[in-house]
Amino acid sequence: MYGLKQAPHTWYYRLDRYHQQQGFKYGLVDNNLYIKMNKDKLFTIDVYVDDIIFGSNVESMGQGFASVMQQEFEMSLLGELTYFLGLQVQQTENGTFLSQTKYLEQILKKYGMEEYNPVCTPIVTRFNLSQKDDSPSGNQL
Repeated sequence: MYGLKQAPHTWYYRLDRYHQQQGFKYGLVDNNLYIKMNKDKLFTIDVYVDDIIFGSNVESMGQGFASVMQQEFEMSLLGELTYFLGLQVQQTENGTFLSQTKYLEQILKKYGMEEYNPVCTPIVTRFNLSQKDDSPSGNQL
């Protein structure tokens, strides 16, 4: 299928039909986001070109999904997400942390600015986001 003009459309159509048959629904904002909820279990899939990122709050669901997808489609499992679309992803017991250090270093190198001195960021750094956030809104800081 690779190399054909209609290959991306055909691939996405087949993948989309398969996910819908498995009970996934589209995300509200993005048609490349699929969501499946069952009581307190959440499973999400995000498709970007020919990359699939998935996650769940139940580890066994992710393992089962990977196994089923490898049987249904010719694909490889690359492991835990560490870098995607310019974002570095670090997952720990304390949470998931995102940064763009690698991307920024590439941009600085591209424009010959690796040796420039950094300056302080004029915004709050190391700000923890939480669903139970009692802190003042950003307008009050």
